Amino acid sequence: MWQQASMAGSGPGPALGSRTEEIGELIEHFSKHQYRAKEANYKVEKIENRCLELFRRDYVFSVIQNPNGELCGHYPRHIIFMEYASTEGDKDRFESTVQTSKLQDFVSRSKMARCRSRFVCPVILYQGKHICRSATLAGWGELYGRSGYNYLFSGGSDDAGAESDEVPDDYAVRNGDSQLFDKVRGHDIKLLRYLSVRYICDLMVEKKKVKFGLNVTSSEKVDKAQRYADFTLLSIPYPGCEFFKDYKDRDYTAEGLVFNWNQDFVDAPLNIPPSLTENLNIDWKDYQSWDLVQQTQNYLKLLIHTINRDEDSGLLVHCISGWDRTPLFISLLRLSLWADGLVHSCLEPVEILYLTIAYDWFLFGHMLSDRLSKGEEIFFFCFNFLKHITTEEFSAVKKPRKKMTHKEPEFPMEDLCLLAHADRGSTTSLSSDFSVIMEESPTTTGTFNYEAVEMTAGPATQVAWRRGRTSSPQTIVWSKPHLPNQLEDRFLQPGISETRPSFYQSENNFLRTGSSSPLAVPERSYPLIPERRAKLEEVRAIFLAAYSATVGLRSVSSSPSSAIGGLLEQFARGVGLRGTNSIV
Repeated sequence: MWQQASMAGSGPGPALGSRTEEIGELIEHFSKHQYRAKEANYKVEKIENRCLELFRRDYVFSVIQNPNGELCGHYPRHIIFMEYASTEGDKDRFESTVQTSKLQDFVSRSKMARCRSRFVCPVILYQGKHICRSATLAGWGELYGRSGYNYLFSGGSDDAGAESDEVPDDYAVRNGDSQLFDKVRGHDIKLLRYLSVRYICDLMVEKKKVKFGLNVTSSEKVDKAQRYADFTLLSIPYPGCEFFKDYKDRDYTAEGLVFNWNQDFVDAPLNIPPSLTENLNIDWKDYQSWDLVQQTQNYLKLLIHTINRDEDSGLLVHCISGWDRTPLFISLLRLSLWADGLVHSCLEPVEILYLTIAYDWFLFGHMLSDRLSKGEEIFFFCFNFLKHITTEEFSAVKKPRKKMTHKEPEFPMEDLCLLAHADRGSTTSLSSDFSVIMEESPTTTGTFNYEAVEMTAGPATQVAWRRGRTSSPQTIVWSKPHLPNQLEDRFLQPGISETRPSFYQSENNFLRTGSSSPLAVPERSYPLIPERRAKLEEVRAIFLAAYSATVGLRSVSSSPSSAIGGLLEQFARGVGLRGTNSIV
């Protein structure tokens, strides 16, 4: 069941065009089939192998084998346990950092503690800390039902892996909740501790999920025996997948969309330890007035702040079943940390997009076909939302504040001011323009961090991004046709400025100033863009094109040529996908 893998590095992947088409093929399959471990076919195997190859680029890992869903029927058949980030030279010298037999035992025992057997599973490795996902705790209704079934159909043996001298589950059922809950939740807690998880983030809007008058599931925040008292619990209620039908019905507009907190089943208040809210500048008491954009942004800021707080404390994120809201925030965390260069650093935008769609959503059981049939577009919302987290305030990189100096920039400030007035797009539309903030460095003339002068760079419908593995974090190469005409004319006319901007003076598109290291600039005359924004915008652009070409969006507008439909078709053509679905 458990397999160690040294996972030696592989050669270059397929060409960009085929990899972009690969996203479309993945989404098309995903939109028609829910993943089940026992029903895997050659298409699923292809997706699984691709995920393994992408994890292999940056990490040494072991694999928890779940071939027929023995551990969980809608968890991956090959569950990745990342042990450490590695370079090419390290990958042939694998040394496990865990006792694999012990971890396997914890996993097998703890699966009954959580809804649908969706146990605590590490999915992101960030600076040696595990970010995990799961379902919420199983309530007495589900737990009794499963334990009785397991006992009857396993010849009296305990499917949760109990030792022979432990009290059987049927005895616990007859003698009250306490012994059974102590047992299975005790295994869950052992797994959390083995993974060094300290923070548990609960997205449920309920204290307990009730169906047909029964408490089907529970939560750590309402555990009467306080078994989870040693963990730091964050109750941050977030609307379920049903709410995203309202998002779709508002023409995929999240601005101004506020959840109704007065519904009868909503009884879980927001509850965050004060120590975790420091320096976030968020007024948490107003959370019920936030629209969907503000709520998602603020929760993501909190999660990033939390995982950055301690050097060795991991994080668990869960909702009820762990396959709607949970992948939403796991994906946003993975993509945000990747855009900062902190995880999956070897992956290009199209590759990290494939990984998070395939692994975080498909292989962990999200029911996309069911959600699409109901108009619950939470999957689309996740990747379209990337336009709202491109700025530095969502970055996990800790940057010290630097004072301004009086050194002259490499090109005149009047040119920067002119750039600031370039054509700007909506900050909320699907084609939101890039925005660049630049500040002169106090140490190196011509090197900038991004804080003082704002300027825009036009629509980001097709961004060609790449980064050298040995380059500095600021080194990016852009491929865009040109600046707005008035800017190009401004730079090319003699006599207007004594010197042209330095990116006109370099034959190979690099800005070189004195003894400073090379800083890549856009082809010919395109201004410098923060790498984080560039990467997230490209991921979003590729996703929109692939989604339009496969699933499509059903606009409530009467005209088939609505703004959202036309824009998605532009994305599809720009990235090279054909056969876009009509938008109705």
